[in-house]
This record gives sequence, structure tokens and C-alpha cells, in this order.
Amino acid sequence: TYEDWLLTCCYQAYRGRKTQNIPMGDGWWGPGHKPHSEDEKVLPFEVQTSDSEIQDLYDLIDRTRYTEPLENAGFQYGFNSTYLKKVVHYWRHKFDWKNQVAVLNKYPHFKTKIEGLDIHFVRVRPPHREGQRVLPLMLVHGWPGSFYEFYRILPLLTNPRGGLAFEVICPSIPGYGFSEAPHKQGFNSLAAARVFHKLMERLGFSEYYLQGGDWGSLITTNMAQMKPQCVKGLHLNMLTGRTMGFGVLFAVMFGRYLPWLFGFTREDVKRLFGSDGFLERNVYELLRESGYMHIQATKPDTAGCGVNNSPVGLAAYILEKFSTWTDFSNRDLEEGGLERKFTLDDLLTNVMIYWTSGSVVSSMRFYKENIGSNRPDHKAAVHVPTGLAAFPNEIMHVPQVWARDRYRNLYSYSYMPRGGHFAAFEEPLLLADDLRQFVEKVEKSSG
Repeated sequence: TYEDWLLTCCYQAYRGRKTQNIPMGDGWWGPGHKPHSEDEKVLPFEVQTSDSEIQDLYDLIDRTRYTEPLENAGFQYGFNSTYLKKVVHYWRHKFDWKNQVAVLNKYPHFKTKIEGLDIHFVRVRPPHREGQRVLPLMLVHGWPGSFYEFYRILPLLTNPRGGLAFEVICPSIPGYGFSEAPHKQGFNSLAAARVFHKLMERLGFSEYYLQGGDWGSLITTNMAQMKPQCVKGLHLNMLTGRTMGFGVLFAVMFGRYLPWLFGFTREDVKRLFGSDGFLERNVYELLRESGYMHIQATKPDTAGCGVNNSPVGLAAYILEKFSTWTDFSNRDLEEGGLERKFTLDDLLTNVMIYWTSGSVVSSMRFYKENIGSNRPDHKAAVHVPTGLAAFPNEIMHVPQVWARDRYRNLYSYSYMPRGGHFAAFEEPLLLADDLRQFVEKVEKSSG
């Protein structure tokens, strides 16, 4: 009948909309024109250093000019130069870069050419045990982090527990660390998502799990939108909601007083509104912390000149984020609370990855490339199984009710008890446990 035909058409249209993928496309980011073929070999890579590289670093450090901080300023004006001198003294006289290079090389590194770029990644296989399940998992970092953020969580994921272990692949985003920087304009998160899908395919994986925070959250989300048939599950520790319009406006105005009306929990109210209200927590705080983003999204090469030529400037620029994004209240401390969650060896190792690779400018360009409207991923929902870990000191809190508008197949949403933006670096055990529980739930549901 006509009614049956109409219902069938409507169902097919709905189903098509629901499962519509953003286009995979293709690209070439190497120098010059795209060749007819590309070398697809996967080659071992080793992080290296030299006495001359270290001596050059020392010479530049020794010529640093400092500006005295304002009295009682803490980190309110940026990295406190009194504490910066202490960090630099440790860097110059106690930090052992050769030892840290050996630490970096304790896991196998590789490079392979994709779309004209040398893509660097770490690949860690679990120890062999009879009867265990081994699932492929890609972990994707953000800015100003690196693959090294995951070194604390790698043994927690690769060591079998409950008969389950992960084979972990940690790539460096092109333009970050040891992945070659794009030579052409336009390399955004969609391009990175496509490159990482090609990487997993080249390594022989047809289905895999994804985990990400910061840019890694957007890149892995794009991967799930692009090839959902390959993504068994998506786990994020930085959440982005797609909800817009009057619904959010009313929730912001009245959600503190009528949380049940907007689907908020008590924890949502606490994290969204705090003691000072929504505007202070989610608008004014972001304005205080987003100056770097406006610079990097407009003129990254200009600001990049300074930090790419001064190791101390680079350290201040990067480490300030590891202070504030761990906890906004760290701004009130002269030492920025940096050593509460991290060691100076770990922090400076991340800085050295940027310094020795000369990648800070190309990493900053990623912000400019991702600014733009009319992107297909902005309107597309995510339909793969998704797990969200909401850390209390993340830069912005996204309630579950808002997250569901974008991530339609939400398997888990966890209010984490502590931790901030750099979850794998700060709280590796918490993140690993939440990720495992999510994967076990997905595996159980899929039989």
C-alpha cells in the first residue's frame, strides 16, 4: 500500500541519516606533487641524541634573560619566573636527557609514509599468554602533549587482566614530535583521522578501539564518524557536546535550580556552576585560559618564532598548561602545583620532544587548520559504542545529557573522582580502569 511504501521510505531515510558517515577522502601533504605510488614499508625508528645537541641546549639556556615576577602573583600572569629559574636549574644541571632517551626507547618505535608524511608511532604488544584476548587500541594525544603522555598507562593496558590485554598503538599527530609536519595548508583533524585509519589498516587491523583527549578526542571522534565499521568502541576523556540553541540557554539559566528538568545530576550542577555560577566557571575562566588558542588559531608562525628559538621560552609556554589545565587553582601557587602530579623529569621529557624535533610551530598550526565552519563532522553524530570519562578538573564539563546529543550510543559515562586535562599523565590507573570497564561492556554486548 501507499502507507507501507511511505513508511518504508521514511525508515530508510532515517536509517541512512543515522548511519551516514563523513567522507573518507584522500590527501597529499608531502612536498611537491603526489607521486604515482608511495613506499608503504613500516620501518623501526629510534629516538637519538648527541653531545652537540645537548651542548647547544645548554648554551641557549645559559643565555636566557629573565623578568622578575610581580609580588604575590603566583601563576596569574603566566609561568612564575622565580619558579621557572628553579626548573631551568634542574634542567641544566640535573636532568639527564640521554637517560630519558633510553626511557623513550624502552618501547618499540616505528615510522611509515602516509599521504607524503613520515608518521611516527609507538607499538606495544602484550606478553603472550594462553587463552587471553588481545584487542588493538589506538591512543591519540593532544597539545601540548605527545605520545610520552601514555608511558604511564601503557603497562596497565598491555599487561593482561581478566583474560584481556591490549595491543597499543600511539601515533604522533603529523607536525608533533617525530611525525613529519605537513608541507601544505589545510591539514586538520579530519586529515589526521584519515591518516590514522590508514595507519591501522597498514598494520593489519580491520577493527579497533580508540581513546583520546584534547585534539585526540576530536581526531578519534572523526575516525568514528569516518569509518564506524572499523571502530569497535570510542573512549574519550575530553567531551564535546553538539547541542546548541535555546535548550542549552534555558539549562544554563535555570539548571542550577531545577536540575531534574534538564537531566542534570547533582554532580553536573556542582561541576557546571561551582560556587560562582555558570558564567564564571565556563565563560570567564575559559577567557582567562584561551589566549594561546586565539594566537595559534590566527598567527601561529609569528608567536612560534620565539618559543622555537628559546628552550626556556618553550618550557614556560608548554609547562604553564600542565599547571593550569591540571587544576585552575594552581594559578594561585608560586610553583604552579606542577610537581604535585608530575615529576620534572617527565615534564622536561615532553618539552624535549618538542625542542629536539623543532615541532612546536607546526603543532601550533593545527589550531589554525581546525578553525572553520561548514565542516561535515560538526553536524554528524557518532553511533559507535562510546565511553566518556569526565574528570572533575577538565577545562569544561559536558553533562551526559548534552554528550548524548553527539554520541548517540553511549555505553558508559563516568564521573571520575579526581584529575584534570592530562588524564593519562595524571591519573593513569583511573583512566585505564575506566577504559577497561568500557571495553569489557562493549565486548560482552557484542558476544
